[in-house]
Amino acid sequence: MKLSIVIPLFNERESLSPLAEAIASALKPLDLSYEIIFVDDGSTDGSFEVIRSLRSAGKLNMRAFRFGRNYGKAAALSVGIGHAQGEIIVTMDADLQDDPAAIPDLLKKLDEGYDLVSGWKKVRHDPASFKVPSRIWNWATSIVAGVKLHDFNCGLKAYRSAAAKGLEIYGERHRYLPVLAYWDGWRVAEIPVTHHERRFGRSKYGFSKFVKGFLDLLTLIFLRRYLHSPLHFFGLVGMLLIFLGTAVLGYFGVQWIATGAMRIRPLTLLSLGAVIVGIQFLSFGFLAEMLAHVSARPQYTIRETLV
Repeated sequence: MKLSIVIPLFNERESLSPLAEAIASALKPLDLSYEIIFVDDGSTDGSFEVIRSLRSAGKLNMRAFRFGRNYGKAAALSVGIGHAQGEIIVTMDADLQDDPAAIPDLLKKLDEGYDLVSGWKKVRHDPASFKVPSRIWNWATSIVAGVKLHDFNCGLKAYRSAAAKGLEIYGERHRYLPVLAYWDGWRVAEIPVTHHERRFGRSKYGFSKFVKGFLDLLTLIFLRRYLHSPLHFFGLVGMLLIFLGTAVLGYFGVQWIATGAMRIRPLTLLSLGAVIVGIQFLSFGFLAEMLAHVSARPQYTIRETLV
């Protein structure tokens, strides 16, 4: 199998038939073997019945998976990518806003030596309430993550199979797949893609996704830097608090010795509290190191193998 197209979906009944036709039309000139994998994330509008009908028609090489309830886009992508058999894996949304006609361009960019090519909705057909926060979020993510992309959350992406299957996709991590791939040492690129207005239904995401996005980014950065050495974080904070608290308490101690008078000030209590909290941070760090040592299972990115 040359190409696997993974499509997570939730309540997209009206979009599925035209999407399948658009994919077939876009890939026909390429003359390559491909499969379409639909992952129904607990739809309640009869989406899976439409997928069943498309598969029964026998015009396309299709497989499908249906969740018992809604688990989220990351879970759907994880299952779809895990079952993909293609050398190259393309992911896209089911709402017809991603254009399958861009798939050949994604594949050409992969042929330039990249491992992941992400779409960039350069002209985006979404409300301003989505576009403005999205630009801020993408700008901040690009700076913090160290990989320069305009659109991290575009659903249309192409991966080499090894790069896609090596990603740990859960929670809300689907927003940061280019970041995770880049951190793992894979080569990441971006090309502009056509973005269409939504034809059916409405978006499943609200403004809260941007707040969650920033929190998830902080979580990823923390895990990347301190997952296997948590004492470096907790120990640094603990030692800083202990040093500051001890310094201030030492100053008051010298005053007490020199004057014979001890005055309990708010700063004295704050300094004592800083020392106590600092000791607690150190203790957390040592406990976290013990847990990391016990559960250590190092994973390494293997780009090529000769056997």
